[in-house]
Amino acid sequence: MKPFPIKVLTYNLHKGYSSANLRFVLHRMREELHKTDADIIFLQEIQGKHSRREATVREWPLVSQCEFLADQLWPHYAYGKNAIYNAGHHGNAILSKFPFARWENLNVSDLRRASRSLLHGVVRIPDIDRELHIICIHLDLRAYERHRQIKILTQRIRETVPPQAPLILAGDFNDWRGELYKYLPRELDLTEVFRHLHGRHAKTFPAFLPVLSVDRIFYRGVDPIECSCFRDHPWHSLSDHLPLYAKFEMPR
Repeated sequence: MKPFPIKVLTYNLHKGYSSANLRFVLHRMREELHKTDADIIFLQEIQGKHSRREATVREWPLVSQCEFLADQLWPHYAYGKNAIYNAGHHGNAILSKFPFARWENLNVSDLRRASRSLLHGVVRIPDIDRELHIICIHLDLRAYERHRQIKILTQRIRETVPPQAPLILAGDFNDWRGELYKYLPRELDLTEVFRHLHGRHAKTFPAFLPVLSVDRIFYRGVDPIECSCFRDHPWHSLSDHLPLYAKFEMPR
């Protein structure tokens, strides 16, 4: 039997604003995300609620950004509220064409306003009757905090993800120096898809002139087929990050 294809995308939304916060572009983001037809989307810095913007931004959606982006293409989604402030909150989200068997959000930040979390879900793929572990991550800008958070991630995976279970880990690692690259393959047997297929990490930040590699897609238990960074119009004028796309095959 042929392996089952899985298309994934990771994207830091910048709360639906362009890189300099000059324009609210969530509607265009939704259009472009729909065109990718990804099966699973890992989102960082997605706005859950913001009372002031709801009242003043003309095109602000009537539902949460997670529901707005999911629309009818991704009927299953999970949102992890992490950064909490007077006007509302933002965090990470996963949109999925496959139903969740379960999911849990772990806030790993030492700051109340910082959106640093591990959103760990397990989706069931009915066509092949298998489960896939998916983790959306957003790590700290500070190196010592990233190392602390990656140790929490390591413990989480060791305790809750069986070694033989398929796993995809994606998000904004803020690891532009590549300090964590050797750690994850060594400790968790994870492979970064761009490093594996293209020999180097993808540069995703800032979107208009990407020079830093901060977004990653790691995997194990699935086979990589292709990957790409969406650099063309209009992606470079939307968020301050570029999205990463990868296609895998999952054994039946």
